[in-house]
Amino acid sequence: MFGRKKDAPSAQSVADELAAQAAARPTNPQAAKGTPTPTRREREAANQRPLVPNDRGAAKVAQRDARREDQARMRRALDTGEERFLPVRDKGPQKRFARDFVDSRFSLGEYVMFAALAIVILSLVIPVTSNTQIIVFGIFWVMVLAVAVDSVFLSRKLKRRLREKFGSVDSGVTWYGTMRSLQFRRLRLPKPLVKRGQAVK
Repeated sequence: MFGRKKDAPSAQSVADELAAQAAARPTNPQAAKGTPTPTRREREAANQRPLVPNDRGAAKVAQRDARREDQARMRRALDTGEERFLPVRDKGPQKRFARDFVDSRFSLGEYVMFAALAIVILSLVIPVTSNTQIIVFGIFWVMVLAVAVDSVFLSRKLKRRLREKFGSVDSGVTWYGTMRSLQFRRLRLPKPLVKRGQAVK
């Protein structure tokens, strides 16, 4: 009399039926009317996206591709001078002016490395006791002194032009321009955008 009815559904069968009904619900917003509307919890669960991708391999590939793209943009910026993608050490209007100012003039410093290389080669060929070697080294040190003097005049003139144009000189800009003048013109990065002798405004 008080026993359980034979045809009463079990908890497992009820759960299976609810799961089947949820799976049968159309996900297309244009589906026919009359179907049960998804609950708020179901909509929130469908919209949730993991902050960390489940596929770590795919995440690493995406990071590598993004890094390569950033490097490619930076390389293009070093060729074109595009300010947005330049390295931090080259950014800023004053540094751009310093680059143009240095690139527009002839500097002894850009040839000092070639002179040093020539000295090394000659020192291997010319005997140590030869007077020719003394003369060659003397010429090299005279050139080094001339480069130092040229760099001092360059830094002073650059600083004066920066103050005339910007009103002040940012820290490190004068040194930045002086170091650029010691590099061979074709190897400078960012690449020169002005010709020798061109007026820089």
